[in-house]
Amino acid sequence: MATVSRRELARRIEHTKLGPGVTRSEVEKLCEEAQSYGFYGACVNPCHVALARSLLKDSDVRVITVVGFPHGTSAPAVKAAEAEQAIRDGADELDLVIRVSALKEREYSVILEELEAVRDEIRKSPRPIALKVILETALLADEEKVAGCILAKAAGAQFVKTSTGFGPGGATVEDVRLLKRAVGEGMGVKAAGGIRDYETAVAMIEAGADRIGTSSGVAILEGAPGGELSA
Repeated sequence: MATVSRRELARRIEHTKLGPGVTRSEVEKLCEEAQSYGFYGACVNPCHVALARSLLKDSDVRVITVVGFPHGTSAPAVKAAEAEQAIRDGADELDLVIRVSALKEREYSVILEELEAVRDEIRKSPRPIALKVILETALLADEEKVAGCILAKAAGAQFVKTSTGFGPGGATVEDVRLLKRAVGEGMGVKAAGGIRDYETAVAMIEAGADRIGTSSGVAILEGAPGGELSA
């Protein structure tokens, strides 16, 4: 079995606070924890990107936000506008929810249109911006998940992500394995949704997750054994 140091586990975690009721003080606490625990990034609502950027400007913690969240049903132009605003506010990474119904109906041109619209906004930025594509795997059959991975890769995304955390289910080890096989080593997989403890986080990493999206990052690290963390 491989081993993962406590620091490396922290550097895979995107410390997350999303939802309609998130307050400014909660974002401030999230960003403070992200710096204190050495998390890779802080993932916040679009309305909180500028705040997070100001709080994290002197750190190496990435500012992450969502586009088309949580249902993915906005028009491509709207998603592109969201992306443009988020980049302007200081986001380093964008987690884009695709239109799941289009994927299920094999309307692949619709998926590519929205992915390319957001990608084109990213390319206008003088800063490198990572694009993650949220598939909402709990709503998809395996062949649909693979199709989503192929489309994300074709559009130049850097990651596929399992879930919003607001759908009918979250990340599973089986889905992470499937997505990793589909995208290969040149692209990342972010496991998100329902990851609340050390054991689950490590299982996702062992299955192939490069990043962990969770609102329980502190609990995950505090629940880890000391020294080396077994993966």
